[in-house]
Amino acid sequence: MAKTNTTKPATGPKAGTGKTGGMSTWQLALMTAAAVISLRGLPMMAQEELTMFFYILFATVLFLIPASLVSAELGGAFAAKGGGVYTWVKEAYNKKTGFLAVFLQWIQNVAWYPIVLGFAAAAIAYTIGRPELAGNGKFVGIFSIAVYWLATLLTFKGSSIVSKITSRGFLIGTVLPGIVIVVMALIWLIGGNPVAFKELPTSASEIVSVTAGHPHPRFFPHMTGLGNLAFLAGIVLLFAGVEVQAVHANELRNPQKQYPKAMFIAAVLSFLLFTLGALAMAIITPYKDMSLQAGLMESFRYVFDHYHVGWMTNVVSLLVAFGALAGIMSWIAGPSRGLLWTARDGELPQALTKTNKNGVQKNILFIQGGIVTLLSLLYIFIKDVNVAWFLLSALTAGLYLIMYMLMYASAIKLRRTRPDLPRTYKVPGGNTGMWLVAGIGFLAVLFSFILTFFPPSQLPVGSPAAYTGLVAGGTLLFAAIPLVISSMMARKRKNRPAAASRRGQNTGNRR
Repeated sequence: MAKTNTTKPATGPKAGTGKTGGMSTWQLALMTAAAVISLRGLPMMAQEELTMFFYILFATVLFLIPASLVSAELGGAFAAKGGGVYTWVKEAYNKKTGFLAVFLQWIQNVAWYPIVLGFAAAAIAYTIGRPELAGNGKFVGIFSIAVYWLATLLTFKGSSIVSKITSRGFLIGTVLPGIVIVVMALIWLIGGNPVAFKELPTSASEIVSVTAGHPHPRFFPHMTGLGNLAFLAGIVLLFAGVEVQAVHANELRNPQKQYPKAMFIAAVLSFLLFTLGALAMAIITPYKDMSLQAGLMESFRYVFDHYHVGWMTNVVSLLVAFGALAGIMSWIAGPSRGLLWTARDGELPQALTKTNKNGVQKNILFIQGGIVTLLSLLYIFIKDVNVAWFLLSALTAGLYLIMYMLMYASAIKLRRTRPDLPRTYKVPGGNTGMWLVAGIGFLAVLFSFILTFFPPSQLPVGSPAAYTGLVAGGTLLFAAIPLVISSMMARKRKNRPAAASRRGQNTGNRR
């Protein structure tokens, strides 16, 4: 999930509405693709070898497209109010549920930072010619903490410096390395080199079938249990984030026709880039050398060393690290804006409404940094960096998928309770169409959510019970926090009039 900062609090009656007709179909399609595409997910897909087509198709058809269409309707309906998913869910249910949704959107993003920072740490390890550091938990953990706080300090300086870094970072740190790995795979094939996915170990039964003693890659995963599909939730998460672009639906000249076309283009681009990038890795890199965290850099090293230009690994890895860090900076302030909105709406303590001279929500960012620091310590205390990386991915996916379930449920309910609500774009097919699209999306998300609690058969997780306990405990903890805060704030608001009344009575008695 490539993060793009698009969440801003409304500052006027028409804030967030945009200029009608000010955006083309292709512009919105490219913005959406940029919000979704990220190189960090390529190793996870590549490790599934040719079964990656099943996972990517599932994520594209059953998640990306429904999420795009439903969020477009909600974004167009409430563009003038701003607030994103907080407003959507609040209007369908209540403030408490809206706060739960935006909190989950924020906290999953907080859990996402150590994942991308771990990816960036691996890239830096290859940049400095010390690839073994990519698997060193202390290096990855300390790097993640230090770089995150550096990015936070830069964010305090305002959006101008952030926008300069992120715009360049996506182009030269995501798009360019993605093109390079695909081109190198083509050169590899043309040169008659061995294709790695044709030489898979027979022990990897979920991705290999054996016929007459010869292993063959599978196109559909062999399932002996849900653990074989555990990567599905992580791959679905890579396609998440499309809802942040929904606010731009009303900037199209003809949203009803242009928006689904833009989402179709974005889905095709995402499918192609993810598939080509992951397939390129599967062509070049032997299965035994494929790792979730450092797999992309290992593919670069493998192919560049083969062609005696090993120094290119250092250069491209630096670009990848820059792209990852730019993605982090683009979202450090973004999702926390939703919390700032809820704080101003009375759902969080007033202390969290404080901003610095540049308008950046400083107290929220300090809390966010503290949580990222604690989560980054997992790299230090869990023996296998890949297991820690995937554990954080599973926790992130679980939290984000709950938010998507709330979003789908809100869209269905609002069609019934507020049928006359002006909608710039409407999911076609009337209420039946909404039930079908949102229902398919809800079920796909629910299935993916269930998978987050199953340890992947592809990784040495140690104790499956401990893994499931950590994911379930983390999900319950972070989901419970907003509910507890809402109850405390409601009690505080209830006691406030009583306290004011007592003060009034005391004043009267003194008189």
